[in-house]
Amino acid sequence: MASEKSMTSPPLLPNVRVGFGYDVHRLVTDRALILGGVEIPYKLGLAGHSDADVLTHAIMDALLGAAGKGDIGGLFPDTDPLYKDISSLKLLSQVADIIRDASWVISNIDITLVAQAPKIAPYIGKMKTRIAAVCNLSISQVNIKATTTEGLGFVGVGEGIAAYAVCLLMEDIPDAG
Repeated sequence: MASEKSMTSPPLLPNVRVGFGYDVHRLVTDRALILGGVEIPYKLGLAGHSDADVLTHAIMDALLGAAGKGDIGGLFPDTDPLYKDISSLKLLSQVADIIRDASWVISNIDITLVAQAPKIAPYIGKMKTRIAAVCNLSISQVNIKATTTEGLGFVGVGEGIAAYAVCLLMEDIPDAG
């Protein structure tokens, strides 16, 4: 006869999904450098249709991928004048709404920014605060790391900046009470 312990049902675990996002933009003159919704003082900025916030773009693609909702190119095409120079934090807000409407909850977001220059560390706290606020998360649910490529590749020679993001989504299970 089976023990009483083996006959109890396992606890209900939420459905979880992992998303991965990547983005890269070329550095150019006469553009502001916006990363994580923060303007970084630098002689160059990122080329793009929107504000070209490579860090926020990688986050959006990670979230959309985890939820099975496509990518930012499909949602916010660079051929649409509506998105010309728009703040990527506004787009992230829309993506967060899509995630919630699809019954997902963001558990955490982890980003690696790859840039030879400028130094990003002084701005990470402000970036985390802005991203967390837009996604309705605590700051502890957002992590940002910055690294260089030690002079290698397009990032290393100062031609562009890249960002990688992963996220964990959990199914939003309404209370049964």
